[in-house]
Amino acid sequence: MKNNDEYIVNIEKMSNLGTGIARVDGIVIFVKNTCPEDIVKINITKVNKNFANAEVIEIIKPSKHRITPFCPMQKICGACQFQFIDYDYQLHLKKQIVEDSIHNIGKIDIPISLPIPSPEIKAYRHKIQYPVSQTKNSERILAGYYKQQTHDIVNIKYCPIQPEICDKIIQFIRDNALKYKISGYNEKKHSGHLRHIVLRSSAFNKKILVTLVINSKQVFNNLTKFANAIYEEFDSINGVCINFNTKKTNVILSNKTQCIIGKDFIEEKILDKIFQIGPSTFFQVNPKSAENIFAYVKEYINNNFESPTILDAYAGIATFGIVVSDTASKVTSVEENEESIQKAKEVLKINNISNVELYNEDTTKYLKSIKKKFDITILDPPRKGCTEEALNETIKHTKKTIIYVSCNPATLARDLKYLSEKGCKVMSIQPFDMFCHTYHIENVAIIKL
Repeated sequence: MKNNDEYIVNIEKMSNLGTGIARVDGIVIFVKNTCPEDIVKINITKVNKNFANAEVIEIIKPSKHRITPFCPMQKICGACQFQFIDYDYQLHLKKQIVEDSIHNIGKIDIPISLPIPSPEIKAYRHKIQYPVSQTKNSERILAGYYKQQTHDIVNIKYCPIQPEICDKIIQFIRDNALKYKISGYNEKKHSGHLRHIVLRSSAFNKKILVTLVINSKQVFNNLTKFANAIYEEFDSINGVCINFNTKKTNVILSNKTQCIIGKDFIEEKILDKIFQIGPSTFFQVNPKSAENIFAYVKEYINNNFESPTILDAYAGIATFGIVVSDTASKVTSVEENEESIQKAKEVLKINNISNVELYNEDTTKYLKSIKKKFDITILDPPRKGCTEEALNETIKHTKKTIIYVSCNPATLARDLKYLSEKGCKVMSIQPFDMFCHTYHIENVAIIKL
């Protein structure tokens, strides 16, 4: 097998990165934009030692699960890898992705349920982060997602997985930035003003927080005027902030943000609790699907414990801790991001909650500094999962149950394997579809000590 070889193959299953898997003479071939049961003609694009990559030349016989994507930019944009697959089958594919990770990486033999579907599969995404650039000749401002595996921006004017008002706000920014002498960012030259547009949209009251990420260390007069113009144009905007990011980095937001007009947050409601979300506050992009997760965890605690003590680790704005606070005698929420802790303090006041303690500290460092044990530990780490040190400390400081919430099946499987080797027992894993039309899947694992 070599580059540019052509084959007709049957797509057998889906990889954990959302590419179809076929085989030729025992060699695994990863084929983008395919669905299990597709029969396709492919061209080999790269041959590695144990596998190859390929692209589709022709769909000879489409899978019965193929549909027409509802977004005309689906293939070009690349953000919704599964949108050409019917939604019910997407859930089956995500179940398979979780099973493969848990069984093959985690070496844990446990049945996996179908994911709980998202209540909405359009306009569900309430956090939007568009990189910005400017064309060389026409000097138009471009804003959208990157093409797959490039830093070329697809200028997206309509995205059906986010609220329609977000498209209108971004278009206003595109159309008017140059009037205020706000240029688009040139990544190669590290020049220009506007690097990213970040929107946080509330599913609760439809308000929006706009953050302009600027290649500058301070606000300048035209930038203030532009922020005010954006705010005045849309009644739904709660505030406009400026984030200052002058580093040569792929990190979108720096730790310095200034609110120019309005408020520096939006409010979101999860179950019966109100939360404040700032420009860089971690909060789930799909609030209604997130509510299913919070309800699931809360119900589990209610059904199995009476007034437990709970550790809410990697807490963000203490969403889990606050949601389950009325089932607990006491909750300890630990989060290293200072802005999130400040927002959590406001949320506790708004909801009149007095049994949640907040600690602005790294989870592992915090656990090393204490001697007490908690009845339940809720772990909600970033995609990279937990360190072995963090897992060891979690075991040491948990009496009965660990509830592990993960957005990455591979790192979840790795961490569950480690916990199992330390004597813990994985009781159940329930997937939730947080990121519709993508290969990403959220999971809640219940682990007994």
